[in-house]
Amino acid sequence: PSRIQLIIQIKRSSLSSYNQNIKTKSSVVFQEMELTFGLSLLCLLLAIGLKLLRQPKKNLPPGPPGLPIIGHLHLLKNPIHRRFHKLSQKYGPVMSLRFGSRFVVVVSTPEAVEECFSKNDVVLANRPPFLNGKYLNYNFTTLASAGYGDHWRNLRRLSSIEIFSATRLKSFLDIRKDEVMHLVSRLHHVSKDGFAKVELRSLFLDETFNVIMRMMAGKRYFGENVDGAEEAAQFKQHMQDYTALTKVTNLGDLFPLLGFIDIGGLRKKMIDLSEKFDLFLQRIIDEHRSDKTRNSMVSHLLQLQETQPEYYSDAIIKGLILIMAIAGTKTSAMTMEWVMSNLLKNPHVLKKAREMLDAQVGHDRLMDESDFSKLPYLQNIIYESFRLNPTNPLLVPHYSSGDCTIGGYHVPKGTMVFANSWAIHRDPSLWEDPLTFKPERFENSKHDTYKIMPFGVGRRACPGEPLAMRVMTLTLGALIQSFDWEIIPGEEFNMKEFLAITMTRVDPLKLHCKSRPHLTNIVSA
Repeated sequence: PSRIQLIIQIKRSSLSSYNQNIKTKSSVVFQEMELTFGLSLLCLLLAIGLKLLRQPKKNLPPGPPGLPIIGHLHLLKNPIHRRFHKLSQKYGPVMSLRFGSRFVVVVSTPEAVEECFSKNDVVLANRPPFLNGKYLNYNFTTLASAGYGDHWRNLRRLSSIEIFSATRLKSFLDIRKDEVMHLVSRLHHVSKDGFAKVELRSLFLDETFNVIMRMMAGKRYFGENVDGAEEAAQFKQHMQDYTALTKVTNLGDLFPLLGFIDIGGLRKKMIDLSEKFDLFLQRIIDEHRSDKTRNSMVSHLLQLQETQPEYYSDAIIKGLILIMAIAGTKTSAMTMEWVMSNLLKNPHVLKKAREMLDAQVGHDRLMDESDFSKLPYLQNIIYESFRLNPTNPLLVPHYSSGDCTIGGYHVPKGTMVFANSWAIHRDPSLWEDPLTFKPERFENSKHDTYKIMPFGVGRRACPGEPLAMRVMTLTLGALIQSFDWEIIPGEEFNMKEFLAITMTRVDPLKLHCKSRPHLTNIVSA
């Protein structure tokens, strides 16, 4: 037995030694792999830097000195539009920067913007080829992400004629009125007995999402009385995940040569979400295909699919639903939040608007879209808020498909171009007393396309402007007409902004709200 025990001990010792050697070798291998990866990454970044240094110096727009490899990324501080404005005051209205290896041009005057989107409109009619366009926008095939060409022109035609035409929008008027009444009823419920504290951002988001999804799919997903609690919760989660992922900066977007590295698993997260979203949207289409009595945009598009399948494929319809939900909701909700913020900061404007509503509409009903022509001041209020607090202060970035010239400077192919509308909207050479909220400045005057740009300019301007203006005007008119509003005593009220995808208030807007006496009869009618 002692001899057997000795043999066992020797074997155990040998096995332990072997395992230890394996661990040591594995550790060394992993260390060598990490070192190799680090050296490869360093060499790649140095190669990028050398390539940039060796490029011939053409007449590029001026800009601040950059750092090797990262360019001007160290200068980017939120709010970025304010940072760009400060830099452009030093380097001029056509300024260049580098975001990693991406060449960027920022324009900050109406003249430069006009040159971009008139003379260079076709060259700049593209979007940057970012990761989210590939994995969250059906491989660059949605209206927001597709490159300029026949496919994009078809999507633009489809959206303009089949979704945003006056006839089509009129057919969905009852949805807009119903959602405004839902919002008014929710506020009345909590404020009918006196002032109540309300947070408006979430209410505006619920309303705008419901308007879009009821138009597109005939379903109500937000707020009270939703169509299918589980389905609604799933849609909300998908939307939250989509917003969160598009806020993340992808290193490969700034250094395309590093695009093969899935840093932080961002690509995998986008792929997973796109698959979930696709299943959700396909289910909506399949439901409408099996029930042709539904009245929605999906039903209408499926009818067109029967005769023109190449223009109205399932993929195109899903992309339209997605972009309507993403682009057609948050910007309108954030704009309404800014409008209410400006009205509470300028109570004389709020008072004037209410007096006009009382005179033109009365107390027996909520205002309707047929009242818009009698209430130009209300729409001037919205445009003045667009001017001071644009939700897209740099517009959506454009991308040059070829070399072009802006302001006499050479802009090479593959350049990202930003138009700093925030700076233009506050330029004292263009606007009298530019920091004052004064809706009267828009009376008896047409909106200069390159002087105020709430919906963008050029071929890629937002086609949803008619719907957005209808929703915002109807909603804000109802809130002004139906409630007394005041800043909450003792709480700080500021107008600080933060730019993520859209420019939002740092703090969600909270106000005191009280139903006006006539509202009870309107709500209970």
